[in-house]
Amino acid sequence: MAKKDKTSAPAGPTVNIQPRLKEKYSKEVAPKLKEQFGYKSVMQIPKLEKIVINMGTGTTDKEPKHLDNSLRDLTLIAGQKPITTVAKTAISNFKVREGMKIGCKVTLRGDRMYHFFDKLATVVLPRIRDFQGLNPNSFDGRGNYAIGLKEQLIFPEIPYDTFDRIRGMDVVFVTTAKTDDEARVFLKAMGLPIREKQG
Repeated sequence: MAKKDKTSAPAGPTVNIQPRLKEKYSKEVAPKLKEQFGYKSVMQIPKLEKIVINMGTGTTDKEPKHLDNSLRDLTLIAGQKPITTVAKTAISNFKVREGMKIGCKVTLRGDRMYHFFDKLATVVLPRIRDFQGLNPNSFDGRGNYAIGLKEQLIFPEIPYDTFDRIRGMDVVFVTTAKTDDEARVFLKAMGLPIREKQG
């Protein structure tokens, strides 16, 4: 009887589909990078560690709903609940007090990270008007890459009827690459449309 119940259980919703980019990395990108850079071990091959999305709101004393709506938008964009960020130090010129809520952020790892990367590269960035590719100089010297997006409406998850104001965000790709050049080759191989470096 128990065996019959097990075989008749619906399998559809419980099946985990491996992200397309995760498979592309293991089958195409990793072997290509190993050959190009002459890595002795697979552990040396650059890989994506995490993606961090930051959305700043400024001071929220006058507009407390601004933070709530930012949390709502970032949840839809990332598919994961963000955390609220607070000011570590007071900045009198900007009327910021220590401990004040000034934004939100989310850290993506694993399958969610790959799904977001894929969506950003193939769906979101091409929707930007007059998009000519990402800045090739936005690396931090340690193999990490950051981009700034001016508005949340380029993400298909954001419904126009809930739109109340433009919210920009920073997206940081944290890789295990040792140099910016290795990270650049890796991210481009994964499909991120980074422009060719001039000179």
